[in-house]
Amino acid sequence: MISSRSTTRIRNAAFRLAVAAAVFVGVHHISTPANAAEPDLIYKKTTVWKFLAPDAKIGTYGIDDPEVEGVACHFSVPEIGGWKGWIGVAEELSQASLSCKQYGPIVFKRKLKQGEEMFSQRRSFFFKRMQIVRGCDTKRNMLVYLVYTDKLIEGSPENSTSSVPIIPWGTTQPAKCSEWISD
Repeated sequence: MISSRSTTRIRNAAFRLAVAAAVFVGVHHISTPANAAEPDLIYKKTTVWKFLAPDAKIGTYGIDDPEVEGVACHFSVPEIGGWKGWIGVAEELSQASLSCKQYGPIVFKRKLKQGEEMFSQRRSFFFKRMQIVRGCDTKRNMLVYLVYTDKLIEGSPENSTSSVPIIPWGTTQPAKCSEWISD
């Protein structure tokens, strides 16, 4: 038989855990960029209508590469509806799509590593994170961006890539990504 003192301790511990979880979700469920600014919401499209609860949606976002001027990426991710999705405790799906393009002269701001993280966003309460990383295809002088979701326990095969050929822009000669991105 559990004493009333033990019951009170268990309730207090559960309350402290719930408060800590709410603070964690409030601080960490939103985007936590690697180096990039917060992505811009372009639009959301409802995919599942919910009666008396928030709908499930696909959100489409845009973000500039913070280390490579002249490149922007757009990604779409599913967003869980219902009350769990609304308060931020639902585990978001691992799917994401990605498209990156050159929109001006490409200027590297610093030397980069192959596969370096450009953007990161939490996709679950504790264990999942979506990442956009960049690399260089030296043979074709193209930037290659990869979006994927990692899970602490088992990983995820869901991913998408986008290639950005580095082309001349106006009178500016194109940079060589091999001079700026290395292993």
